[in-house]
Amino acid sequence: MPDNASQDLPMSRLLSLAHSTTSHAIFDRLTAAGIHDLRPSHGNVMEHLAFEDGLRLNDLAARAGVTPQTMGQWVDELEGLGYVERRPDSSDRRAKRIHLTRKGKRCNEIEWKVVRDVDTSLESLLGTKLRHDLRRALTKIIGASDGI
Repeated sequence: MPDNASQDLPMSRLLSLAHSTTSHAIFDRLTAAGIHDLRPSHGNVMEHLAFEDGLRLNDLAARAGVTPQTMGQWVDELEGLGYVERRPDSSDRRAKRIHLTRKGKRCNEIEWKVVRDVDTSLESLLGTKLRHDLRRALTKIIGASDGI
């Protein structure tokens, strides 16, 4: 998209496009690092488990902003690929918690290296001051999610 075309877009759309651009960069670099069996949608599971392993499916769905059915499909796929496993929830016999396997943890280690590489690229693109200002603005938006 030409720079002048983006000037006419609402801020929320620009944020969405920037997210899409960085997500694709991360996924492309993961593929280049040898991870060929994941799809971009799987990041909705893997990313949240990297921050808090052992979440319930409904909690994962809520954090990713998708239906439990959609999350269940992604978890099923990742379980079949060996990245996650379901374990009993010690506080509720009927419930299961989703955990990263050894393979899933190794994948997340690679993913964090890729994310740091993308951050370095963003700093090269934006410069230190603009990157710092953008980070501060994005953090403020995230913190005000109820007030938007």
